[in-house]
Amino acid sequence: MVHNHSMVRPNQRITPPGAQTPNTSLPIRLGRRQGQLVEVHAHEPAFGELALVSPDGQSEHGLDWQSERPVALLHNVQRLTAPNPGTMTGPGTNSYLVGDMATGYIVIDPGPDLPTHQQRLWQATGGDIRMIVCTHSHADHSPGARPLQTLCANRPPILGLPSADTARPNSHFRPDRALIEGEQLQLSDKSEQAHTLRAIFTPGHAANHVCLVLEEDGLLFSGDHILNGSTTVIDPPDGDMSAYLDSLDKLDGACKDWGAEFILPAHGHVLGGARAAIARLKAHRLQREAKILKVMQARPDASEDDWLAAAYDDVPSALWPVARRSLLAHLRRLKELSGEI
Repeated sequence: MVHNHSMVRPNQRITPPGAQTPNTSLPIRLGRRQGQLVEVHAHEPAFGELALVSPDGQSEHGLDWQSERPVALLHNVQRLTAPNPGTMTGPGTNSYLVGDMATGYIVIDPGPDLPTHQQRLWQATGGDIRMIVCTHSHADHSPGARPLQTLCANRPPILGLPSADTARPNSHFRPDRALIEGEQLQLSDKSEQAHTLRAIFTPGHAANHVCLVLEEDGLLFSGDHILNGSTTVIDPPDGDMSAYLDSLDKLDGACKDWGAEFILPAHGHVLGGARAAIARLKAHRLQREAKILKVMQARPDASEDDWLAAAYDDVPSALWPVARRSLLAHLRRLKELSGEI
């Protein structure tokens, strides 16, 4: 079911019966890696995930990355990570399953075209997939949509935004239907239990990027706009730094309005303290931009490669080819701010 009219108001977070409010004051939480209990501190990437799944500090949750079985994050949210780890994808692309056996499921980001991954998504949902949503058109997110749709007897619609003319050749994407800003995608059962995803347009990483808020549970599915453990690449012309920063502000407002405390990224563990995480990310981007500007002012006749080496001297040189894309995005934004564009 697709709805365009709100059933709940901003700031009205619905807590399912029996749900627990996370105890955010715990400085250390316990998780399991390779079957062993480990301490996870507040500054570590997995801390937010443990706060979500173990609000009272329970230690049952496993933190190992694997691609065979979905990981339960809430009773109605599962994560299945595609087997495509790498420099650009971290442990792999996270596909999220929203819903339950009574309502059916929405799949967010079916991932690359990997038949084993799509088969596992289909099995995890019992084949009852009602919608497939792609946050954007990059090759590790949307190519799995058509193969997954083909597996399903009901041929669920593929939703998202079509790629712009600026997209790279391997990132062309056309959904069955384009999402509308603020649109609600809702699953419900006979008892009126509902899972409602609200679409938020967030250009920046890609021109057709969309994030989603799960209204009843206060969760933000951030695609590649916000990652855990790294900053996303802004690759012009499809990527745009000014749009990216504006979208961060938009997501901060959405988290405030819908009481979203956790961010579920397309790569990496769940992040806690959603609004603080967004503020840190924006500050980091602006600090990098200030460093680039300082380097340019000190060496105005230097090459872009020279600026890259000086402005990203705290980043391993092996990553400079990737960082160069974001450098170009910052340079374009600086020209916009100066009125040169």
